[in-house]
Amino acid sequence: MINIVFFGTPAIALKSLEYLYNSDKINVLAVVTQPDKPAGRGHKLSMSPIKQFALEKNLPVFQPKSIRKELDIQNELIKLNPDFFVTFAFGQILSQEVLDIPKYETINLHASLLPKYRGANPIQRAIINGDKETGICTMITELGLDCGDVCLREVIQIPDNMTCVDLFEQISEKSPELIEKTLIGLVDKSITPQKQSEDGVCMANKLTKEETLIDWTKSAQDIHNLVRGIYKFPSAYFIHNDKIIKVLETQVVKESGACGEFVKISKDGILVGCGKDCILLVKVKPEGKGEMFARDWANGLKK
Repeated sequence: MINIVFFGTPAIALKSLEYLYNSDKINVLAVVTQPDKPAGRGHKLSMSPIKQFALEKNLPVFQPKSIRKELDIQNELIKLNPDFFVTFAFGQILSQEVLDIPKYETINLHASLLPKYRGANPIQRAIINGDKETGICTMITELGLDCGDVCLREVIQIPDNMTCVDLFEQISEKSPELIEKTLIGLVDKSITPQKQSEDGVCMANKLTKEETLIDWTKSAQDIHNLVRGIYKFPSAYFIHNDKIIKVLETQVVKESGACGEFVKISKDGILVGCGKDCILLVKVKPEGKGEMFARDWANGLKK
């Protein structure tokens, strides 16, 4: 059995933890996840999906505010004598002291085809930039940002209407087996990690508020990519009558119109002029209201 400690926080990592926990080749010794955070209207403390699963399975749970600074937790992890640390969307940077704890390595699952999209938002950036494919990699964690040697990789196609939610789900589904294969391959030496090329390095920086505001002077395709790239996380938007209108579904239409102008309202939605072509707003979420068809929102404006 390969003994691991699993580091993760959001739902995208949950299937990997479940899979490794149920594997007859892997033994999950403990889980490290982010501290509970306020959530919902009542701002009650909410535990991560990873912590919920760990508690259900009676796994030890550690929740450092900063794993680099909390020597007591580091000492507890040393006592577990793990072969590997496995990290997947954990949300904290590890120190060399932490990386030195496992017998072999710390393995990270990164949601891109490295060296492309190192950093915090590889899933959203791939769609926003109009990429036709992305993927997942397992890599040896080093102190630099996603710069370690790559163990295994798997390509994932990005169809034109795939949203970031769809891609999150695909990555969640495909990651568990890749992690298990990596751990086994490193132990039996059937995998030789490969250094990343410095050609093609690009960063996937966190999204800014300014980026989520739709710029109608851009092409309809660029706006369509933005809408699906940040679908509900946090959603592209525009301002109409001093209200925020989030855009949830769009289509590119080969027509022309003045940038930002409502060219036509039909049963299919609202056609808006862009820098190149037009974009059809299909579904929106007006400020203070629920998700609705764009045509219904537009018809409500006329009343």
